[in-house]
Amino acid sequence: MDPEDDIIVRVANVSDAHYAKMISEETEASAIKRGTGISKRTPESIIQKMEQGKAVIAITASGQWVGFSYFEVWGNGEFVSNSGLIVNPTYRNQGVAAKIKNKVFQLARTSYPEAKIFSITTGLAIMKMNARLGFETVTYNEIAKDKAFWEGCRSCVNYSILQGKQCTNCLCTAMLFSPEEYMKSEKSTKYEMGSTGFVV
Repeated sequence: MDPEDDIIVRVANVSDAHYAKMISEETEASAIKRGTGISKRTPESIIQKMEQGKAVIAITASGQWVGFSYFEVWGNGEFVSNSGLIVNPTYRNQGVAAKIKNKVFQLARTSYPEAKIFSITTGLAIMKMNARLGFETVTYNEIAKDKAFWEGCRSCVNYSILQGKQCTNCLCTAMLFSPEEYMKSEKSTKYEMGSTGFVV
């Protein structure tokens, strides 16, 4: 690959605001193309996430936009959502989405180490990435209850379904990462494997 095309995945900042319109338009275009539910993100809301240090962006060394994602905080810091993962069509199927997902997940964990992190998606690829990071499939009752979170789904094509089920179910799959449960799992695995790598 040409050095000019090297992809950089980093925390976004206010200097990346000029990418916001492109990110917003591609998010909407992707939803229409796939016929799946993705809530719209306005350029203004995307810029806000950049300013707050809650977003991750991928760009080439020459400044071409490659991908984006962000996190939001709910329930007074009890929950964090990973949202808005989108990749420029030119750079899809190159492992970029996984790098962005990993980066925004680590950013959320560093910023809110005790928070439970959740994601709702209709995409199988996102579900697989979440599973690799330690997310588990849960019911909607186990994620944030904030009305403002569900208001973000208003622009989704499936919003009427969500409303009809009183925000207890929809076509998206809810997945949750619990730091406490993850630590228990890690300790259990280390005990079972022992220092030799065999089950104790």
